Amino acid sequence: MAGWRTHHGQAVALARANVDTDQLIPARFMSVPRTQGYGDYLLHDLRRTEAGELRSDFVINQFSNATVLIAGPNFGSGSSREAAVYALVDAGFRAVFAPSFGDIFSSNAVNNGLLPAHIEVATYENLLTQLGAGTCEASINLDDQTALIGYENTDFTLDETWRIKLINGWDDIDLTQHHSDEIARFKTKYSQSNPWVLPARPTKS
Repeated sequence: MAGWRTHHGQAVALARANVDTDQLIPARFMSVPRTQGYGDYLLHDLRRTEAGELRSDFVINQFSNATVLIAGPNFGSGSSREAAVYALVDAGFRAVFAPSFGDIFSSNAVNNGLLPAHIEVATYENLLTQLGAGTCEASINLDDQTALIGYENTDFTLDETWRIKLINGWDDIDLTQHHSDEIARFKTKYSQSNPWVLPARPTKS
């Protein structure tokens, strides 16, 4: 996974609260191989009519080149399915700005290079007013944790470890391996000072 520090793209707003992972990708599509891409399944049932046709009035259908999503509170709540993040990433999104997120969704997002940017409710409401049903330019800088969305200077909060993982393109295993020397030193020191903790090796008869 490639890391990133800055991103420039188009932002759109999904003015809905409590968009859970089942809405992001309905369970019936999760048996599809990831190699086929999950982008078409993103918000599948919200984006389509009962006849299965794309709704022309749905903002993501109107602006399919958008890469930054402004979302409502409690985004990504519900089940822990990582496929919800896959659907966003495969549809081209690099960041989601919302007042709150599902905890597991946020962790899955970072592990797949997607920024879960926490913003204040007032900031969210200002962005909705600015965007309406349209789109605007968005620029994100992970180094100083700022974004310019349209004319709104948008500060966001992000766990420092998550910021490092996004910049370097690391998942949890990569992050652990980055500290392998420290882990080895701790293991050696701990085993020397607490030899009784480790199981004794059998002696040869």
